[in-house]
Amino acid sequence: RKICKSCRCSQEEHSLSSELDDDRRIGRLLSDSKYSWLTARLKGGDGARVYKRNRMIVTNPNISGKDPTFDTITYEWAPPGLTQKLAMQYMELLPKELQPVAGTDGAWQRRRRLARQLPLHDQDPAQCRGLTEGEHKLMEEFVKKYKAEALGVGEVALPGQGGGGKEEEKPQDKSIDPGRAPESPNGALEST
Repeated sequence: RKICKSCRCSQEEHSLSSELDDDRRIGRLLSDSKYSWLTARLKGGDGARVYKRNRMIVTNPNISGKDPTFDTITYEWAPPGLTQKLAMQYMELLPKELQPVAGTDGAWQRRRRLARQLPLHDQDPAQCRGLTEGEHKLMEEFVKKYKAEALGVGEVALPGQGGGGKEEEKPQDKSIDPGRAPESPNGALEST
């Protein structure tokens, strides 16, 4: 159910699922895709894959006297496959209130956004009520095609150090009007 029966607000406003449920949902989505390396099988489980949440714990020494103490920050999630230095740079670029530090509003907001972006009924035909057998098969095909063609996981890189998805530079098209700025791949006009 997407909305509450009594107050008509969205499901994530009332209660979020547990972290394990979130990890199972994301693991189910990423399994059978090119991002299956971000998942793992649970020991003794039903064979379902779960998302390997990339937690990050940062420990900073606090030397203000004879005995040094340590300040630790635990991020519930950090971009996978990064060095801690690059992950920290990424986290520092996020607004303070949206950083997924464990136990903060930023971590809760991230889980809330995930619940809204990745609802179960969009990726599992068994979660949809009232589907006929034909619709069930069509949805299974859709989910399979979606995982193969549209599913993506963002990459984090410093400017000039992009990931593997870059295209090689192509020669400029001479048919473009010289008085008009060329369009960039995302549709925005480039400044000259």
